[in-house]
Amino acid sequence: MHIGCPTEIKPQEFRVGLTPAAAHEAVAHGHTVTVQAGAGIGAGFADADYTAAGARIAATAQDIFASADLIVKVKEPQAGERAMLREGQILFTYLHLAPDPDQTHDLLKSGATCIAYETVTDRSGGLPLLAPMSEVAGKLAPQVGAWTLQKANGGRGVLMGGVPGVGPARVVVIGGGVVGTHAARVAAGMGADVTVLDRSLHRLRYLDDVFGSQFRTSYASAGNTAELVALADMVIGAVLIPGAAAPKLVTRAQLSTMKPGAAIVDVAIDQGGCFETSKATTHQDPIYEVDGIMHYCVANMPGAVARTSTIALGNATMPFLIALADKGWKQACADDPHLLEGLNVHAGHLTNYAVGKALGIDVLSPTLALKR
Repeated sequence: MHIGCPTEIKPQEFRVGLTPAAAHEAVAHGHTVTVQAGAGIGAGFADADYTAAGARIAATAQDIFASADLIVKVKEPQAGERAMLREGQILFTYLHLAPDPDQTHDLLKSGATCIAYETVTDRSGGLPLLAPMSEVAGKLAPQVGAWTLQKANGGRGVLMGGVPGVGPARVVVIGGGVVGTHAARVAAGMGADVTVLDRSLHRLRYLDDVFGSQFRTSYASAGNTAELVALADMVIGAVLIPGAAAPKLVTRAQLSTMKPGAAIVDVAIDQGGCFETSKATTHQDPIYEVDGIMHYCVANMPGAVARTSTIALGNATMPFLIALADKGWKQACADDPHLLEGLNVHAGHLTNYAVGKALGIDVLSPTLALKR
């Protein structure tokens, strides 16, 4: 199979969809790999690293899309990229379709087969291709939140760990999954007073057993959430419903109960955000203010640490990439029901129920898609 990797064109996206190690693995399996010139520079990989791995270098994205059978990316294809997709081509990347009807309709129109990293599952019910970036985003969230809290950036001017005689920042993490756990660990490590909210008592018990007194846990009832948000210096939104739009857990009305200059970090912004006032921002212009509350809503947070993120993502995607190339998407998905969960679009049909519900589009069963 011919695997193509174009340069990411989303603003301030420095990651690359294919590492030299993955390219080497694919070539060793007998596949052709073409990478766009300069695609890996943001992550610290030169074109020479790819040629040494046996890959070819193409001058433009058009060259990649015109020739490759399988397109590997990091972020969802932008409008110009979607226009280059063709019937029968395979796209393997993050998609986040639920809050993005324009992308969804373009992918349906393209006739391509689109497999989304964020809905591939594993035997334990986890999301193995989302987890590495969730880990990165979770660890980054307190770091960027601390920066947002600085007075020069519009924040309250509160230091995360405080100093002797002055208390630490109060941080509330909504969601105790991968993002929330890593965010809580880092915020607590910075010396903040941290509380994690979740609706799963099983998860809360796990966090309490593993992390003990490092941070507190609380049940995410509407009342508890409202009370803790009002007291917080920083609120980190870390909720996820696989494939679906994020639920809005903090309303605009609640902003009036918060401390002026408090910081909101919405890690769920890729799925539409979990705060009513959230809108996607970029690394170039990451924060904005609503009713005195500072919002950090960068939609590709892991892109800020592109080398770490690229290698972590490449390690996770490589087995699935090789399976798709070795077997073709139909056989690979037939052999692996967890990879089949990643199928979001095929030949003009939507194949993910959560996305269909969010956008009001009829869904073709992924199992039926295998037969077409």
